[in-house]
Amino acid sequence: MIPLSSAKQQQAAPTPPLSIGRRFADPAHMAARFVDPLGVEREMPWLEAAGERALEECLPIQQFPVLKGRRVAPGWWWSSTDQRLVHYGFKAMRTQVMMLDHDPTVTALACRPVELLWRGRGGKTVSHAPHLMARLADGSGLLVDCAGPSGAGRRLVRRAVHVEAAAAAAGWHYRLAGPPPSAVEANVRWLAGYRHPRCAQGRLPQVTACFRQPLPLVEGVRLLGDPIAVWPAVFHALWRGVLRVPLERALHEQVVAVASRTAAQR
Repeated sequence: MIPLSSAKQQQAAPTPPLSIGRRFADPAHMAARFVDPLGVEREMPWLEAAGERALEECLPIQQFPVLKGRRVAPGWWWSSTDQRLVHYGFKAMRTQVMMLDHDPTVTALACRPVELLWRGRGGKTVSHAPHLMARLADGSGLLVDCAGPSGAGRRLVRRAVHVEAAAAAAGWHYRLAGPPPSAVEANVRWLAGYRHPRCAQGRLPQVTACFRQPLPLVEGVRLLGDPIAVWPAVFHALWRGVLRVPLERALHEQVVAVASRTAAQR
């Protein structure tokens, strides 16, 4: 399991805050626009919305168009975090939804639930709806914009500075996320196929007990019983963080796993 705080989950090397050396709009004068769970569009000061509204429960404020030439069209990801479908608009966004769903510090996910508005040069209204929002276990929020392998465009980078400042003022976090390391992404994508609770088959207590001491995956599976029946439960335990392995390397049967002392409670 790679926690939210790990830089390896999202990028190969940490980057400095976007706001360093740059001017940004005053968060106290920013507005938030959102569509509440009943379908009513609302607008209020950003700091008020961030502090008083469950924005993760809101409907997407903007839809994603189907663009010709894109290999991945808008779609839906079933989130094991909050047991519901989360919309995504393109491939890089789908990857970030997956990584957030895998993160034990995330308690809820939403697609574009809020749009921030502020005054730009000449008093012109500027708006931006971050691609994703996550609610964290400590009660704060995380806003995420997703960049592909070629990086973020200039327009997104410029607006990210203001969004980062707005998030910080509300006690939230902001991330302009690039692709995770290829090995991490491949491993998490494999484990995501076993994210549904039915894969556990009620075996998590036995899996935890078997791996109290570090043990190659295949040896633990043999001790637990029929491999065909046990492997799905082991993969689910790895997804949940009940078992820990180094995801920065290729996942295979001889990888040594150990039960986590702080298994995800989701």
